[in-house]
Amino acid sequence: MAQRKTIYMDNAATTATSEKALREMLPYYREVYGNPSSLHGAGQSAKEHLDAARARIAARLNADPAEIYFTSGGSESDNQALRSAAANGAKRGKKHIVSTAFEHHAILHTLKKLEREGFEVTYLSVHENGVVLPSDVESAIRDDTALVTVMLANNEIGTVQPIAEIAAVCKAKKVLFHTDAVQAVGHVPVDVRALGVDMLSLSAHKFHGPKGVGALYVRRGVPLATFIEGGAQERGRRAGTENLAGIVGMAAALDEACDGMEKAAKKERALCDRLIAGLSKIPHSRLNGDREKRLPGIVNMCFEGIEGEGLLLLLDDRGICASSGSACTSGSLDPSHVLLALGLPHEVAHGSLRLSLSDETTDKDVDAVLKAVPEVVEYLRNMSPVWEELEKGEKPHLI
Repeated sequence: MAQRKTIYMDNAATTATSEKALREMLPYYREVYGNPSSLHGAGQSAKEHLDAARARIAARLNADPAEIYFTSGGSESDNQALRSAAANGAKRGKKHIVSTAFEHHAILHTLKKLEREGFEVTYLSVHENGVVLPSDVESAIRDDTALVTVMLANNEIGTVQPIAEIAAVCKAKKVLFHTDAVQAVGHVPVDVRALGVDMLSLSAHKFHGPKGVGALYVRRGVPLATFIEGGAQERGRRAGTENLAGIVGMAAALDEACDGMEKAAKKERALCDRLIAGLSKIPHSRLNGDREKRLPGIVNMCFEGIEGEGLLLLLDDRGICASSGSACTSGSLDPSHVLLALGLPHEVAHGSLRLSLSDETTDKDVDAVLKAVPEVVEYLRNMSPVWEELEKGEKPHLI
């Protein structure tokens, strides 16, 4: 029996490792496998390759190689950035942090832990369109503010934030600024100098690199606390033998993503426009996030009167992989904190669908989704007592 093709539209959760990245990684498992910290020839050869990969990644971000620290991924990078800024601030009596209500949980959970340790956090509203206002950041900064952290692009709704403007506010106030750019790097241009950020997180598997490797950009002169003890790797800031194959794969994937970015973005944006136009025809539906200030490959819609979990399961039954929220909370029945931050009521936020494309997504894939989603939504609504109440006028429609 012929195997049904899977239509993968969950690239914001993770991407397939590219052939280029895989090819470049392979020699580092059997040929150049020495420990970069070893003094013998094999180790020093590995160190040369490690330094070369660091320089490749730095060049794509317009950073200095010495400003790039390798980690296990975006979550670790976020944790180290926030922990470092908090520790540095506490030494100077500054224990206030400014962030937003719709950050990734790697940020939010770290902030909650810092709150339990005596820090105060101001969570800014992102407004209905999912965009943070620099003026709101400026108003929230206090004399005891140690850090501002705002994501570059949201992982659920795709909105891109005015990071350069926010960074300028922070610089004027002499406050450190970190941005979680995990969802943005490889998909939109990211130049750390032009943005003016002090720290920036990224993760390879979001742009067709391998899982388990990421990086943290730290502007020269910004103090960085040691996050993992045990060795002198990463200039004493992150112990552990470097994942050389993964780091080389990340460099290769980033090169490929940046070289093909303009072409991929044009294609993905056109396909997303088709998805938005088609799915918006479903009665009582809405697009989440700003229509223009968004990543080229993410569409997030809500459909009133249904549960997102049922929608995902029925789409999966048709071979369509999608999401109803961030990957790290996909097992939870709670509505997306991102959609609640936009001001959506729980009843609407529960019925969300995130479709995230890649340069491998085709017109036929979009055709299949545009056929399947309206049918599944109608099926679920016909089964829903909530929808029946809405249609009978016993409850008001919220979309």
